[in-house]
Amino acid sequence: MGVVTENVSVKPTMDELVARAAAMLPWLREQADAVEAARSVPPETIQAFREAGFFKILQPAAWGGYEMNPEAFYRVLMELGRGCPSSAWNLMILGIHQWEFGKLDPRAGDELWAEDQEILVASSYAPCGKVRKVNGGWMLSGTWPTSSGSDHCEGGAFLGARVFDDDGNMLDHRSFLVRREDYELIDDWYVVGLAGTGSKTLRVKGEVFVPDHRSHSIVDYTMGYGPLTYRLPFNQVFFGAVSSVVVGFANGMVDLFVEHMKPRQNVFVGGPVAAQNPFVQEKLGNAVLLIRSARARILQCIHESTMYAERNQPVPLDLRVHYFLDIQGVAKDCFTAGHMMFKKSSARGVFNSNPLQRQLRALLVAANHITQNEDDTSALLGGYLLGQGVPPCVFELPQAN
Repeated sequence: MGVVTENVSVKPTMDELVARAAAMLPWLREQADAVEAARSVPPETIQAFREAGFFKILQPAAWGGYEMNPEAFYRVLMELGRGCPSSAWNLMILGIHQWEFGKLDPRAGDELWAEDQEILVASSYAPCGKVRKVNGGWMLSGTWPTSSGSDHCEGGAFLGARVFDDDGNMLDHRSFLVRREDYELIDDWYVVGLAGTGSKTLRVKGEVFVPDHRSHSIVDYTMGYGPLTYRLPFNQVFFGAVSSVVVGFANGMVDLFVEHMKPRQNVFVGGPVAAQNPFVQEKLGNAVLLIRSARARILQCIHESTMYAERNQPVPLDLRVHYFLDIQGVAKDCFTAGHMMFKKSSARGVFNSNPLQRQLRALLVAANHITQNEDDTSALLGGYLLGQGVPPCVFELPQAN
């Protein structure tokens, strides 16, 4: 059952964490079908990720974490996504929230991890709820879809809502940390791919109070005074995590495609074996090019951003606008690569018993995630380069009149 590591309280290197993830791949691939059938990642897998130290990668040191650069988390996701897409997706969602606590008032982390520093938090950042400001905090209500891995989260959930003024003008898009006892889960996750993520709908019970120290702006990019890793933009770090696990899904298809094609014989008389077929070779080569290019963009974005954080400087808006598309275009490239390989698998690829189609369905669903919206983001970058500025409440709060 997974890979149990020793001395995970000692901060590992990034390479050690990636090696732990790679060692889990055979086990994750073996259980991937069962995870999809159960529509939920088993607790044993979440525990294996804990024992490997994966949930500590982005957790602040003040609460027992490794406080590492997001690159370490990204590289682990790129490995795990090759094995079981749903399990890797759960780690991505439930592991990115530890970084978010570095953006919050420290009282939020003190409250959550006072007795148990391994408690996990769910999320649904879509602005589906209603919120109003009150003395000392906010009153929040509503229903949020697709809260991945929420069954594993005793610590509550980060929920998104937009703030408006009395005239209906949008002022902010904020994240609110709601206690577990304040919401219920609705089991409605019946989907074509990533079925094992358990991404249930979350409904707040009535209207609940969220104190100011358990909320932050998703839009307003503030540096704060904490360690380097928490000086990075929220959207870039979160979106980059989604894109990283998508790269893992695509590389998982490469693994399976190579395994599938090496021994395969061509059914047509006189034709070459599949591995000698130039069209099979071409599709594989170009698929790998797309995947590696997407992976390189993610890592370049985080490397460049980190250089600014090291100088205690904000990442310039000009770069953030470019990074937005660099990261959101990942699923398009990876799905294109996956479909190229799937097409060459011919009839064998369509059977449920063939794991190629599981990886492709994961890519299909991930490409629909809001963080992979390359169409709107392409127009946003184009408009910016043509001198049209950027829409309010995407990168910055609206300017006060």
